[in-house]
Amino acid sequence: MLGGTFHAAVLFLVAAGLQLVFGVQRILNLACGSFYALGAYLGVSAVTWALGAGLPAPLFVVVLIAAGLALAAIGPPVERILRTIYDRDESFQLLLTFALVLMFEDVIRFVWGTAPHQLGSVYLVYGQLRIGGSTVPVYNLVVIAAGGSIALGMGWLLTRTRFGRIVRATAENREMSEALGVDMTRVYRRVFTLGVALGTVGGALVIPATAATSEMGIELIVEAFAVVVIGGLGSMRGAAAGALIVGLLKAGAIAVWPEVEMLAVYVVVIAVLVLRPAGLFARAAA
Repeated sequence: MLGGTFHAAVLFLVAAGLQLVFGVQRILNLACGSFYALGAYLGVSAVTWALGAGLPAPLFVVVLIAAGLALAAIGPPVERILRTIYDRDESFQLLLTFALVLMFEDVIRFVWGTAPHQLGSVYLVYGQLRIGGSTVPVYNLVVIAAGGSIALGMGWLLTRTRFGRIVRATAENREMSEALGVDMTRVYRRVFTLGVALGTVGGALVIPATAATSEMGIELIVEAFAVVVIGGLGSMRGAAAGALIVGLLKAGAIAVWPEVEMLAVYVVVIAVLVLRPAGLFARAAA
């Protein structure tokens, strides 16, 4: 159960970035998986360097978050590229963002090589707890708490701040917001950069528990889109609920019948598409 919640916390970060960008800019951003993979690789490099420089091991999680946030710097230049397709058909968006996925894969291979990268025993530096007869790494609880805190922070940002009100107004009616003097270029740049930061931090936080591979971004894209289909495009509550459903389904399937791990997720996706095509938390109901 906690393993599934750990995966859900990481998946929520990526899906939240995808939802945010779609809600404001109406772009189905396949490159969200690449930001996740870049965060994982830079997280490995940053922690390895920091521990070698004498940083106390328990502070590695701070380094991971800092590495993920630093990678948000790629957001503005990537958004400038995507600006050319904002008003074009969805097929152009998918083609361009998938091209970015392939380009970032090559960047990863060029910088880090093709061999998997991992952090070894760092994952257990916080120790383990006995919960309900099972042993749970404390780091899993740290990531779950971080994911929950970020979700609450996103809720506060979008509902309690001037920036959040502008973002929500832009998502509802771009033309009216622009007529009222909102600088759409600035809003798009900031929103996309925030979406990138969520993905890169998610990738950085997951890496102590797994190995970084060049294909991990594409694998994550499939799960992220399953989340948004279940939750509903453009809904943050949908991202949280969808991530939890996918995470728990995968964990349950792995424990009971590993061969149907992804099948279980797709069954739920198909059921949602048939019974509630807009998702469990469609924008109209958000």
